[in-house]
Amino acid sequence: MPVNNESDTTSATREKDFTHLDEQGKATMVNVSDKIVTRRSATARSVVVLPGEVLAKLVNGDIQTKKGAVFQTAIIAGIMAAKKTGDLIPLCHPLGLENCNIHIHLDEQRQLVIDCTAQITAKTGVEMEALVGASIAALTVYDMCKALSHNIVIKETRLMEKTGGKNDFKRP
Repeated sequence: MPVNNESDTTSATREKDFTHLDEQGKATMVNVSDKIVTRRSATARSVVVLPGEVLAKLVNGDIQTKKGAVFQTAIIAGIMAAKKTGDLIPLCHPLGLENCNIHIHLDEQRQLVIDCTAQITAKTGVEMEALVGASIAALTVYDMCKALSHNIVIKETRLMEKTGGKNDFKRP
């Protein structure tokens, strides 16, 4: 049975904790009309564990399949998705991104690291755009490589850094 702590939570606390809830606890888009325009940037990372049979296909920094170059396709898919975040996440503001870059590399554990950085000068941040871009790039890698193995694991997706707005954030 779900726990309801609503009686313990004032609407002021709820509003502070959950910006997408109004005073009655109903879903709402955040009103950014009084915010100032600042330069905003966010970087998100997805980590994908590729099994040996997939890694064995890595040549010249990419994996070639009948569908095309995996990493190049993932980069394009991630950028396209970041631009569509407002259509995918119900309460996100639709944003005209000024820049979006995706970088893919293998780390020292031979895990695929996908970094997506989104940038804009606006009243609202681009964390969700960066997270969506990294996530869709990872899903594209999975889709293009699943014929080789279903043991691909999208291990994590997380915000690494954000600047602009009220608070900056940087994961140590």
